[in-house]
Amino acid sequence: MTSHSLIPAPTKAVIFDAYGTLFDVHSAVSRHMAQVGPDAARFSEVWRTKQLEYSWVLSLAGRYEPFWTLTEQALDYAFARFPDVDRFLRPLLLDAYRTLDAYPEVRRTLQGLQSRGLRTGILSNGDPGMLNAAVSSASLSNDLDVVLSVDAVQIFKTSPRSYDLVLQALSVAASEVVFMSSNRWDIAGAAAFGFTPIWVNRLGLPDEYAELPPSSVIASLDELVMT
Repeated sequence: MTSHSLIPAPTKAVIFDAYGTLFDVHSAVSRHMAQVGPDAARFSEVWRTKQLEYSWVLSLAGRYEPFWTLTEQALDYAFARFPDVDRFLRPLLLDAYRTLDAYPEVRRTLQGLQSRGLRTGILSNGDPGMLNAAVSSASLSNDLDVVLSVDAVQIFKTSPRSYDLVLQALSVAASEVVFMSSNRWDIAGAAAFGFTPIWVNRLGLPDEYAELPPSSVIASLDELVMT
């Protein structure tokens, strides 16, 4: 499948989830793997899982806290689950999370899309401070037309109100937006909203949410700009 068939002709904007899609959420722990110890991979997975779980629970309860607060709370839970990991690492891990590594193909992908006249952007659960730090540290500011945070509507994805931020910011219809995410639940939400959703399945995970399928599945963002 060519990149041109992945992105339908009416598309005006390609919007990306941030965490897990553009930025490696496990790179914070990876930077301190030796100090975290043998449970580093499991520790990082619990941190990420709880971060997302807290966002869903709050949204369903009609409540909201900034994503950075949930990131801190999820990290504290991970420390509680793995008491052998030194809590001295807490500020180091949080600092690392603000400047997560971008995947190596991210910048050339964004530039390739912009060269075709497509607008590019982020729609993320991350609050503005988190996103600004991540985008700046990865030197992506010039490669993104918009950086949108659900903080503006005080509810996390997969609420339709969060996806509607794209339409309001870019004055486009849902059918004119390709939405990229590595999170299958996010792809389901984008599909329900009416975006053209492309799942970045980096880990080769099994599919789910069969009633809300992606339009395409790719293993790397490079597939978007392949000729």
